[in-house]
Amino acid sequence: MEMTIHSQNLRVNEALEEYARKKLEKLERYLPNIANIRLDLERLNTRRGENLTVAQITVRHSRGAILRAEERVSGTDQDDLIAALNQALDKMYRQIERFKGKRSRKGRERFSATLEEVSSAEVAPLAEGIGEDFSAEAIPEPEVNRRKEVMLTAMTEEEAVEQMELLGHSFFIFFNDASRSVNVVYKRQSGNYGVLVPRIG
Repeated sequence: MEMTIHSQNLRVNEALEEYARKKLEKLERYLPNIANIRLDLERLNTRRGENLTVAQITVRHSRGAILRAEERVSGTDQDDLIAALNQALDKMYRQIERFKGKRSRKGRERFSATLEEVSSAEVAPLAEGIGEDFSAEAIPEPEVNRRKEVMLTAMTEEEAVEQMELLGHSFFIFFNDASRSVNVVYKRQSGNYGVLVPRIG
């Protein structure tokens, strides 16, 4: 299992990195066959002047499913980093139990846990006694109930951001003139923007 830790606007010291790695390594006890885990730690200054610490955990399963959990806490000291990480882990435990609660259908095996994985995994800490049922029967099957055609226009990322703002949306799909590919620009919670660039994996 590969593990990477990335930080932005902060320095991760050895003690924090060791703490994070020990915590993240335990995830494999609750979800076998993890391919890699990525931890992103970031300090943000919001427009309201609030200082936030953000921890985001991304787990990639060997069959291609992706589980993600993010937590934001006020403050920017070491204790806030640890609190953000622990709260993100709590969310990840819930995501794992939800993933294990699904049962695979033909053609969708990679987005659900196998019986072998479920039987060999431990129950995640927060799944016990939290009053939520993660069994396959309790999780409603998602369905696509709307389909919409989108006319793509060639434009720059800046033009896509302007168009998104004009529409009042939080994301906008467009044909990126520079990369000659379909991209999605979206508004982040920090108030900045992100661009999703597709890549076949």
